[in-house]
Amino acid sequence: MEDIVSKFLRYVSFETTSNPESKTAPSSPLELVLANQLLEELDKLGINCSLAKGGIVYGHIPSNCKDIKQKVGFIAHMDTSPDASGKDVKARIVKDYDGGDILLNKKENIVMRVEDFPALKDKKGESLIVTDGTTLLGADDKAGVAVIMAVAEYLIEHPEFKHGDIMIAFTPDEEIGRGTENFDVPFFNCDFAYTIDGAAVNCIEYENFNAASAEVIVKGINIHPGSAKNKMVNSMILAQEFNSLIPESQTPERTEGYEGFYHLTHIEGTVEKTTLSYIIRHHDAKAFKEQKEYLKKLESFINEKHHGNFIEVKVQDSYRNMKELFKDKMYIIELATKSMVNVGLEPISLPIRGGTDGANLTYMGLPCPNLGAGGYNFHGRYEYLSIDEMNKSKDLVLEIIKNVK
Repeated sequence: MEDIVSKFLRYVSFETTSNPESKTAPSSPLELVLANQLLEELDKLGINCSLAKGGIVYGHIPSNCKDIKQKVGFIAHMDTSPDASGKDVKARIVKDYDGGDILLNKKENIVMRVEDFPALKDKKGESLIVTDGTTLLGADDKAGVAVIMAVAEYLIEHPEFKHGDIMIAFTPDEEIGRGTENFDVPFFNCDFAYTIDGAAVNCIEYENFNAASAEVIVKGINIHPGSAKNKMVNSMILAQEFNSLIPESQTPERTEGYEGFYHLTHIEGTVEKTTLSYIIRHHDAKAFKEQKEYLKKLESFINEKHHGNFIEVKVQDSYRNMKELFKDKMYIIELATKSMVNVGLEPISLPIRGGTDGANLTYMGLPCPNLGAGGYNFHGRYEYLSIDEMNKSKDLVLEIIKNVK
């Protein structure tokens, strides 16, 4: 049986950065290269598999125990974030980490400092995988891919391990919010599933942000500056005014836990036209609704103040908090927490300050909380993976499968 670390290192060698500007599915053809690699590996294991619409890889491991009725699925995404390069990842193993700063790149003096990332202290004695500081690592979510592939290989090589029907899936474009747009829930045919797409292996996540995006279009009137008095309307100035009315306490850098925020992600403009792009997040549905309404109130306020229709706010919902749909499905959470205890973990549950494929899938009819695989500092050059936690994630998935009824 191939070591799980070898699988992970192979998968991060594939560049699979998703492209937020693309309209294709998957958003980058590079994702299909890894998809076909996984397809080939599943096929060699004798697992029934297919590459479906949008670049989603499906696999099915049939039940070998007629007494187990429930069907469970496991899902991970193949793409990496466009926030940092995922090309030519140079991964390195730090064995028996000593708890100190890690020199990633001597030539460029790139150091991962404990002072900046205090959670590193908890990893002392573990073996870590890091980058050379010039790219992200890709633990988000190739650690999840490696875990699921290692579990699949284990089940095939150990037919004495009793289990029900198991479905697996690898999705593209999760990082740009499109991971489930072509997901075929009826074909997947599971009672419930888990995404393996998080950090701490002892954490189960089934609460996430309600999410929306907002585009604020600001129109101005461009007049020669020499004769502009009482005539010019500078759209960039109006855009600044609009943003100044966003509560300073409700931005990502000033919020945590269940607190929501407005996040200005992009601004581009001239005197005549400026566009502001925001993402809006809140765990509470009522507060989320009020956030969206507030942006529309700002639209009216500024237009009335300046006696014209200079500002237009367009709001588009992205995903919702899946917690609402788990009220009568807590057995799925209890199964995971019980399994964590059985493999020596102390379960915790934290609200996701973001979203996962699982949130959308839950609203598509497939209850799907999220589990961790031991990756940290996602989306940047300081990303790292605990090998110990990745191995424990594999143990956890096998324990969940063992406890499915």
